Amino acid sequence: MNNLYEAASRPPIEMIDVEAEILTDLALSVERRMPAVSALLLREAERARLRSADNIPANVVTMGSVVEFLDDSSGSPRTVTLVYPSDADISEGRISILTPIGAALIGLRSGQSILWPDRCLTVLDVRQRPQLAA
Repeated sequence: MNNLYEAASRPPIEMIDVEAEILTDLALSVERRMPAVSALLLREAERARLRSADNIPANVVTMGSVVEFLDDSSGSPRTVTLVYPSDADISEGRISILTPIGAALIGLRSGQSILWPDRCLTVLDVRQRPQLAA
């Protein structure tokens, strides 16, 4: 592992503690079928600073966040909602956490960029979807 590369390409991230546990279990469950994405997601969950849902800043990408980001491979901004695989629908702008872009965005905050693995993604804006009353 190249620590200099890691530091340059992986900015500090934060995750909701409960989501990190769910995402770790999800990544482990697809390890055989999707080894690359599984490994990327596991590494992100492991290095994240964990916080309770009440203490996560609003500008941090969490599950259900609406994220506007710039992908240097296309040069155009995209807006997506980060969701679990069962809720994914690319035609509706809902991307799965089990995609390379989904795994890259989790835990980043507005203004951060990440090299992932062959492109640079920059988070332009994060909006949290309102939670539904139980």
